[in-house]
Amino acid sequence: MSQDFSRRTFLGGTVAAAGAVAGAGLIGAGPVSAAPRGTTVDAIVVGGGLSGLAAAKTLTASGASVLVLEARNRAGGRVHNIRSPKKGAVLDAGAEFIGPTQNHIAALAREYGVPTLNTYNKGDSIFWNSGTAHRMTADVPLPLVPATAEAGPALARAQADALAGFPVGEPWKHPNARYLDSITWKQYTDQIVSSPTARSLAAVAMSAAVSVRPDELSALYYLNYIAAAGDENNPGTLIRLLSTDGGAQEKLFDGGAALIPLRMARSLGSRIVYNAPVRSIGWSGGVARVTSDAGTFTARKVIVAMSPAISGQIRYEPGLSAARLGLTRGYHMGAISKFSALYRRPFWRDKGLSGQVYGNGRPIDVTFESYAGGDHILMGFISADAMRRLDHAPESQIVHECIENFVDYFGPEARDHIDHGIFKWDLEPWSRGGPVAVSRPGTLTKYGPALREPVGPIHWAGTETADYWTGYMDGAVRSGKRAAREVLTELR
Repeated sequence: MSQDFSRRTFLGGTVAAAGAVAGAGLIGAGPVSAAPRGTTVDAIVVGGGLSGLAAAKTLTASGASVLVLEARNRAGGRVHNIRSPKKGAVLDAGAEFIGPTQNHIAALAREYGVPTLNTYNKGDSIFWNSGTAHRMTADVPLPLVPATAEAGPALARAQADALAGFPVGEPWKHPNARYLDSITWKQYTDQIVSSPTARSLAAVAMSAAVSVRPDELSALYYLNYIAAAGDENNPGTLIRLLSTDGGAQEKLFDGGAALIPLRMARSLGSRIVYNAPVRSIGWSGGVARVTSDAGTFTARKVIVAMSPAISGQIRYEPGLSAARLGLTRGYHMGAISKFSALYRRPFWRDKGLSGQVYGNGRPIDVTFESYAGGDHILMGFISADAMRRLDHAPESQIVHECIENFVDYFGPEARDHIDHGIFKWDLEPWSRGGPVAVSRPGTLTKYGPALREPVGPIHWAGTETADYWTGYMDGAVRSGKRAAREVLTELR
């Protein structure tokens, strides 16, 4: 996807500032707000994604005065709708699915009138392994191939480790945390599995959820990710994390998930200032001073609702704790893009296929069927090394490679697409990747408590700071509510 980028100074360096996006018009772009000046509010929220909006909503409901500073010209963060270039179909460019135990995002969807649709999950799905397609019934999350018997014990061990009194949201308190945080997910599973197919299965059980290679994150991080796939009354499970029916991919939002944050933002009105990337946060004498491109504002408290992988790019005065600095350096964003191809009819269903693929295909390694205004969609994730290779490739090359990949999976009819959509999160300057920030080995045990520990008047939100459903929309909402409660307690 071609993008027009301008260069802007950012904390002594430069970042690509998003301009026009060719072939994928922005949905719900916000106005350039007239920012209030001269008044010290109770709280400034940095970031207008779901976590920041949930924090602002909770604060205002309790009577606190709030200002939200959002770098983009829209609300939603990593929850974003785009339009296809020919038909103008609304497509989910970011977070899309919702499933059982994700009660916080479900409540917001009901409140703002955003209905859900069931993700198509009939027939067979495909496990793609080094050029070979293995069909499997769509109602099981892993293929029934001989290598599953070898990979099974590794995944069963992971599930056991994530269930055995796991301190959800505080993995550094696990009795075996130091060891689990000293190895990668690849090292964790390689101790049990040895065949290439079994290792591919163990890898996709992780990469399908977080879009990084198995050697790019701590084993302790992913065990917490599994444990977080539930709620206070339902322990997290790998099955719930990976499944469609009964799992995290069970439903999608009719009209796109971004309708929720866009409607939340509308209800907050002039409390949100767009085009306001924050450059520095300083504090003294009980007042925080937040400097952004839209002006400088003051507040008693600040909530930074950003991924820890990028929140460290703000300048803090008098400075962050050593633990918080170590934490931000130990987190990094996954490399990811979403590609969607629109079709007049779901031809894959005629072949008894669900539209779902998992495996080591390239450039797309995971697919789902989706919907948009009466058109059926094959949506695929481009992740990790495949995404890094295509980050700066022309749109025509990406479309060609993705469509040919769909041909591999679903047959030559996949070439008969009527439109498409692409969004490169790696090149989105205020996210720099997705779907979630992950931690390198050694980060959580050394610096984990700093994930949510306030620094001066600053509290931290963002889906990465959630206890349950970290990395998901529900986790984002949970984190915003939790940070708001912390601030309200201190304001009283």
